[in-house]
Amino acid sequence: MTPFTSEFLGTALLILLGNGVVANVLLNKTKGQNSGWIVITFGWAIAVFVGVYASAAASGAHLNPAVTIADAVNTGNWSKVGTYISAQFLGAMVGSLLVWVAYKQHFDETTDADLKLAVFCNAPAIRNTAHNFITEIIATFAFMMGILTLTNNGEAVNLGALNALPLALLVFGIGLSLGGPTGYAINPARDLGPRIMHFILPIKNKRNSDWGYSWIPVLAPIIGAVLAVLVKKIF
Repeated sequence: MTPFTSEFLGTALLILLGNGVVANVLLNKTKGQNSGWIVITFGWAIAVFVGVYASAAASGAHLNPAVTIADAVNTGNWSKVGTYISAQFLGAMVGSLLVWVAYKQHFDETTDADLKLAVFCNAPAIRNTAHNFITEIIATFAFMMGILTLTNNGEAVNLGALNALPLALLVFGIGLSLGGPTGYAINPARDLGPRIMHFILPIKNKRNSDWGYSWIPVLAPIIGAVLAVLVKKIF
């Protein structure tokens, strides 16, 4: 498997399972409707475990443009940034497409257009540009610092079949602790790729795709991840 294919597949699985659990909790007449935030955060942790496990061997399982850029800052090697990021965005778009296909009937049964958008991308609980931006920086800083420490500065700690477990638990913890204000995007591809699909897909009675907010889950995670690398280098 090539690094491009690996990042594409891993990110597609990440979004399929991650946005899939959101759809199960939010949309009408699903088996998991109204099962709550804990289910969403746990589902996203499993999504991370599967995505990382599927792609770690071939590409290192970045699955996140913020991680790829931060890794380039950390190592000085920018040669794979374009390949990885393009694969991540395409994978995120395909993953969100598959969620829509799987839950098409439930999208049709859901009248709340905000809930339909929430299956694809993030929106803040309280809209405040500066605070939302800072929150995403903090959450992604914690995420990237966790990656650097849990994986020995990017080199995977050998846990055999459980190599992906520390990162899954890290994302679970960030969702529980820091996900409340903005929904913890911490990944530009995870938000923007599905947001584009929300704009494109023929979703019944959908709202606009909230482009005014869309730059925050893209730019803030990159800043947070790079800050983590710089702090780790200093200390």
